[in-house]
Amino acid sequence: MYNKVVISGVDTSKLPVLSNDEKNELLRRIKDGDKKAKDQFIEGNLRLVLSLVQRFAGRGESMDDLFQVGCIGLIKSIDNFDLSLGLRFSTYGVPMILGEIRRYLRDNNMVRVSRATRDLAYRALTVKERLANEKNREPTVSEIARELNVKKEEVVLALDAIVDPISLFEPVYSDGNDAIYVMDQVSSGQGGDDWLDELLIKDAINQLPEREKNIIEMRFLEGKTQMEVAEEVGISQAQVSRLEKGAMKRIKSQL
Repeated sequence: MYNKVVISGVDTSKLPVLSNDEKNELLRRIKDGDKKAKDQFIEGNLRLVLSLVQRFAGRGESMDDLFQVGCIGLIKSIDNFDLSLGLRFSTYGVPMILGEIRRYLRDNNMVRVSRATRDLAYRALTVKERLANEKNREPTVSEIARELNVKKEEVVLALDAIVDPISLFEPVYSDGNDAIYVMDQVSSGQGGDDWLDELLIKDAINQLPEREKNIIEMRFLEGKTQMEVAEEVGISQAQVSRLEKGAMKRIKSQL
């Protein structure tokens, strides 16, 4: 698929493919200060960077720019990789490269919430507060939607649009320089990229108390919003947020 790709002036058909043994030998030489080995290792992993960059095709971004950003992530991965951990380089490097690309996209593409969406969100919050006072409990999304005469999905999207998006960018691992985020660990559903298993996050999730575990699975594996989780579990969105943050702290401590 990539044999004829030329990106950032690199003809990928001429790139070498390194075996695991060759990678480990080069990494040992790199740790000893061998700059030539580092150049060889980078060149031997450019196909990996390219394969990850392809995930972001069709977003209107320059693929050359994303490739160069991915190469920065590759270099950072090499500099921080610890051979003593016994991990394959790709297990550590792929999330770091993806994280570098996603940070670039996040920093250069601020999401703008429309005026209509903000207005709906503030109206929903007003209704939510009024219903909570009237019913002495947290109102459901359906009740708020009925009061506003809009679809439930519109209320969920509007409220989520004005909430600080901590979920996918919450760091779950850091080596002191770069962090791995929740979004880096969620499977794409395309197979072959089960980073949850490879980085032991799945085990950390399984050790959570049952309620926190269910919330994390609904939020990050099923893609539900805090409002949807709150309605399903029968607690307030604020409680879901607190439990979610507490669960993330537990996961970080396990890692």
